[in-house]
Order: sequence, then structure tokens, then C-alpha cells
Amino acid sequence: MQSPDFAAVGPQSFAPNDLLFLFEHFPVPGVDPVEAVRRVHEQPNTLESILESRFVHEALMDQRAQWLDVSPQLFFDVMLRRALPGPRDRQERQVIHYLANLLGLFSRTERVYQVHQDDAGRYEYLADLVQAGLQSGPERQFLVNAQIGNFSLYTSGICAPWVEYRRDYKRRPVSLEFYKRMGRSHYASAAGSLQAQEFGLRDIFRRLAERFEYFRAGMQRLAEDVFP
Repeated sequence: MQSPDFAAVGPQSFAPNDLLFLFEHFPVPGVDPVEAVRRVHEQPNTLESILESRFVHEALMDQRAQWLDVSPQLFFDVMLRRALPGPRDRQERQVIHYLANLLGLFSRTERVYQVHQDDAGRYEYLADLVQAGLQSGPERQFLVNAQIGNFSLYTSGICAPWVEYRRDYKRRPVSLEFYKRMGRSHYASAAGSLQAQEFGLRDIFRRLAERFEYFRAGMQRLAEDVFP
């Protein structure tokens, strides 16, 4: 099985222009930004510190900037760190990288409804995804479980006001609690698969299942800060 597009869990996937932006806005004393980019993977803790930096966050949020030559993944990686308070262990940093990549993927509307990039199926409703999972073999079932978790987290976090509005004023039966239950359950199912172990996602999915509300609330805060 080919590695799915959502299985990016580390900063090694940042493009060179992302890294150059980081070092230009958080210069390392005595080191040229271009040279710092070349050496960055030798010092991963330095990169993590820069991603947490107030200077980088302010540069990305600068209203005077008409165009930012950075990827959505980098943008969301920095914004998530502001939206998720508290000390971080290595696993939480991996989860943040995972979610930043996911938000970058979901910035294309069609990808929100696919289990992976270029998949022929389109699933706008969780009920259809659940049915697809029941009719699938282990590999596609893993993709479906991951998508249910991802879709539930994205919808209940980034789109929380929309979910609540539809329930309160449009009399739709689906609530935030429904998405929370679905997200926790299917992340846990995905974590238990051989595919999650193969792609280094087992601990990430377990953390998302265990702390779903923490990450959901962080996504909601991100949306309120970035898309007021």
C-alpha cells in the first residue's frame, strides 16, 4: 500500500521556501539563512523552537503582507501552536505536524470529501463513509477510518459555528457531540490497524482519539483567530 497523503508527521516535508521564510524571520546569530536551511535537519530542535516563535507567527499574520511564499502546511503548523496551549512532548509535536498537513490538504475543497488524494469516491456524509468501510478490505478500511476521524475533527473544529447554526436554526440532527464520538471512535479504530503501524501513525491516532476535544477546541480557536 502506498503511503497516503495524510501520513506526513514531521517537518522534513517542509519545502525549501518554507524553511527560508522561517530563518529569514528568526535569524540564527552568525548563520546565513540559506546556510541554515541546508543544515536544518541536523538540528531538529532548532526548527521546533522557530515554529513556536512569536516572531514567525507575527510575520505570517502581518496584514501588510500581500503574498506569503509559504505552504499551507507551514502556515497551519505555526498557527496550531498558538491555538494549542501548554507544554508539548515529542508526540504532540508530531500530532501538530500531522494536523497542519491535514489542514493544508483540506484547503482544497474536493479533498475534504475524499479518503485520499485522487480517490474516485466522494463522501459528503459520514453515514456513507461508514457504509464504505464496512464493505472494504483492511487497507481501504484504514483509509476510511482515518478519513472519518479527520473529517470529524475538521468539521467540529474549523466549522464548529456552522455545525451549531445548522442544529439550532436548520433543525439538523447532527451535533458537535456526534462528530466528537465519531472522531474518537474511528481514530481509535485506525490506530489499531497494521497500516497505522506501517506509516508511523499509530501513536498519533491514539493521541487524537484520547485528546480529541483538546485538538478540536484548538482548531476552533485557530479558525476564530485566522478566519474571523
